[in-house]
Amino acid sequence: MNKKILLIEDDQIFANTYRNRLQQDGFEVELAYDGETGLEKLRPFSPDLVLLDLILPRMQGVEVIRRVRSESSFSSLPLLVFTNSYLTSQMEEASQAGATRCLTKANSSPKDLVDAIQALLSLKVSTPSPISPAAAAEPKPVASSSTLAERDLDEEFQAELKKMFVEELPATMTALRSHLQALVKSQGEQARGQHVQHLYRRVHSLTSSAGMVGMFRIAQMADALEALLRELHENPSNLNASTLRTVASAIDFLDLVSRRDTGEAPQKPTRAEVLVVDDEAISRRAIVYALEKAKLESMSIEDPLRALQVLEQRRFDLIFLDVDMPNMNGYEVCSRIRSLPEHKKTPVVFVTSLTDFESRANSSVSGGNDFIAKPFMFIELAVKALVQFFRSQLESEPKLPAASTRV
Repeated sequence: MNKKILLIEDDQIFANTYRNRLQQDGFEVELAYDGETGLEKLRPFSPDLVLLDLILPRMQGVEVIRRVRSESSFSSLPLLVFTNSYLTSQMEEASQAGATRCLTKANSSPKDLVDAIQALLSLKVSTPSPISPAAAAEPKPVASSSTLAERDLDEEFQAELKKMFVEELPATMTALRSHLQALVKSQGEQARGQHVQHLYRRVHSLTSSAGMVGMFRIAQMADALEALLRELHENPSNLNASTLRTVASAIDFLDLVSRRDTGEAPQKPTRAEVLVVDDEAISRRAIVYALEKAKLESMSIEDPLRALQVLEQRRFDLIFLDVDMPNMNGYEVCSRIRSLPEHKKTPVVFVTSLTDFESRANSSVSGGNDFIAKPFMFIELAVKALVQFFRSQLESEPKLPAASTRV
């Protein structure tokens, strides 16, 4: 008898795609597009596993998990969360509520998900036994015909999805630019909130789709932007000149990379090192914490003169500079950085007060690439960091076309 999976996911394209994929693997799949419907289907369908997102209409995923675990008959039912990687607090809540395992959409391929499902259903061993060096040197057994057939199915499925994804990217980017322009022109909190929600829904779908087809550079960027848009929708007072500019720069980058990445090869996450220079301890810690959310390693330094000494000896991929520092302000530090051979083109982001945000001349003249206003949201800085880091990566490749979106 086929194993049964209840899939609770509000992105209908994503849900239908994965239902078809799981059915090809022999699973019986029931769909629910919101949390309440998922709970209503739980008892009559009696699944062997529930796969769910955490951000759902009508009832959030964490509450669904709590309700499922409150019934003794489902106390050991595998609950697999598949969601945005920036929802760390919600994922912790989900684990505490009784989720069996959490995967992130931006970093997981269809094969990763199927492997996790099979492991939870005990159809496969989840972790291989340690292999000795001698055993590793022995000739590997030839794959069975069933294994080869499964691999062919994965490759065929992935290739078809990539083709569809790449073909739909221009229309997706046109829609994002259109919603952004409508947001910029809108008046009033309600109208802005509606346009932010439209953007969020589009980017949410883009995150899922890009991760699904293995285009991880787009997926990572969309994943972070999705989290920022969700914060702005829940807290409209945070929508200001700085956050709006950050949203625009992320959409610019997605538009740019969508015309460059055609899906021939997955872009696995690249390790980056970031230098943070700020004389205020609290501000330094806030920037470092935000970078951790973007999974970027960092070093923080209080003294700008000491920072210049470190930069002479070590290469960084991205630099965050406070503007108002003793002995030497951020603009002066940036000018000195541009004289260092290893850092002539290293992206530099200035951190400045919101009241000075419109003063952009010094930033450009001194060689800065961008700026962000204090006080900033952690996720805003994470988005800003990823935009600059990924753009720098692309600029090391063949010449880029100019970005098309400006705020």
